[in-house]
Amino acid sequence: RKGDVFVFPQGLIHFQFNPNPYKPAVAIAALSSQNPGAITIANAVFGSNPMISDDILAKAFQVEKKTVDWLQAQFWADNHN
Repeated sequence: RKGDVFVFPQGLIHFQFNPNPYKPAVAIAALSSQNPGAITIANAVFGSNPMISDDILAKAFQVEKKTVDWLQAQFWADNHN
């Protein structure tokens, strides 16, 4: 709603969504560091250390366990694209 304010803790994966396509939304973002960096969801989820259980990820993303195993085997730390 108009005037809402959100604070996201550092490192928390988040997104914004405007549910009304006929009423544009404006967002103002402020970062608490000159170099906040970026955390991609794939790195945070499939490349975490310690790893998140493949059974949990398969259920959460509604995919087969072998798909999660394949994703976890990728080189997430070196994937900066």
